Amino acid sequence: MQSPTARRLEYLLARRRCTAEGYLTRVAERHKRLGYGGMAAGKTKFSRWKRGAEPELETQIAMADLEGISPEDVIDLGWPEWLRLVVTEGDDHLYFDSPWTTAGTVKTLEKVGAPVDRRNFLITTAVGLSAMTANWATAPSAEATDAERGRRVGAETADYFEQRLAALRRLDDQVGSGEVYGAAVQELKMIRTRLKACSYTEAVGRRLYAAAAEASRSAGWTAYDSGRHAQAERHFATAMRAAASSGDPVVGINTLSFWAIQHYSTGDPQGAITLIEAALAAAPRAGSARMTAMLHARACRAHAHAGDRRAADRAANAALDAYGQAGDIADDPDCIYWFNLGEAYQLIGSSALNLKNPAQALRHFDAATTAHSSEAYNGDAFPRGYAIYLARQADARIDLNDLAGAVVAAHQAVENMGGVTSARGSSTLESLRSKLAAHSNAAPVREFLEMTC
Repeated sequence: MQSPTARRLEYLLARRRCTAEGYLTRVAERHKRLGYGGMAAGKTKFSRWKRGAEPELETQIAMADLEGISPEDVIDLGWPEWLRLVVTEGDDHLYFDSPWTTAGTVKTLEKVGAPVDRRNFLITTAVGLSAMTANWATAPSAEATDAERGRRVGAETADYFEQRLAALRRLDDQVGSGEVYGAAVQELKMIRTRLKACSYTEAVGRRLYAAAAEASRSAGWTAYDSGRHAQAERHFATAMRAAASSGDPVVGINTLSFWAIQHYSTGDPQGAITLIEAALAAAPRAGSARMTAMLHARACRAHAHAGDRRAADRAANAALDAYGQAGDIADDPDCIYWFNLGEAYQLIGSSALNLKNPAQALRHFDAATTAHSSEAYNGDAFPRGYAIYLARQADARIDLNDLAGAVVAAHQAVENMGGVTSARGSSTLESLRSKLAAHSNAAPVREFLEMTC
């Protein structure tokens, strides 16, 4: 049996999808960048660590820097204990390997929302995502509870939670993830208490599990938007279990679509494709052409991040075709309230930008805001999203050497981010500033950089 240290080291390779030599090469690059000089990167070094040899302190600090861990943690905790900050495998098994039953769902609900996970990277593998989606598709739904267990709650309790979660979705649009995460976790705890301590009919129980799934999805999305990737994946995994217990395909599909954003935005487009394909397979059960169109648009983004132009184009066309069948938004699930034709064009334009076609990207961005009034992208309703899209427009204009237009879009992006807490949005704007800095000889660019420093 492997030692805990060996398992953690193997986890590092699996997470980064590289060989021991590849990982050591990355460590060696950090080692040199930190001023420690050259470092041998032969695979026998990694094997020795797995067998119990302790790396030199400078090597450990270089590894920790690669993994987002501070030197202070390395020194304070020592080898191999600081590796626990990179992977706490016991808790992860709970989220991903527990039985797909209502008891398994409640068990994960009891754990999620624990002290914030310090890991800022994805913790799922391709195999884990495939298993997750397969289990979600086949897991049994909740049944009625024993009427003698605790106070009996009725449909009005589920009504209140659903109304509060709808408001929470929209608050995230307006104030950002920094403030909404805690509210989502508190909502999840209240729902969990009703599930554990109360009795209810089968119909009410399924609605409560659906509410738990949505609260956990909201927590996952806001954790991701705040840069806490491992914490986000725990919430998404918990949401999928609660979605399975609810028997409601909509909440599971919605969770998969948001989880896919995290994967294609953090260097794992294939994982995102796995999630979106599972969502599309279940989409007919949701009965919403608008939701199907949204999923195709997300597939377009994933394929674009993977560099697959043909697949991205097919998904873009499928999104627009499906949207052509959409009815009144009031008849769609509430969780899809944000998706209209303008949003579809923003996503397709972002994909064109990923595929190094800035002119096409701008055509789609323009289409997003010039669509019919009811279908145009509403930047006032979604200031964080609009700031990110404006930053992408500026990015495309820089590629086309339209620096004046890029600066106008950049100013608008900064204005829209005012008062919205989002690590993702802030990172996007910082990346834009870095790209503009290469053109600081131009007066409009220089003035923008000085105003936003």
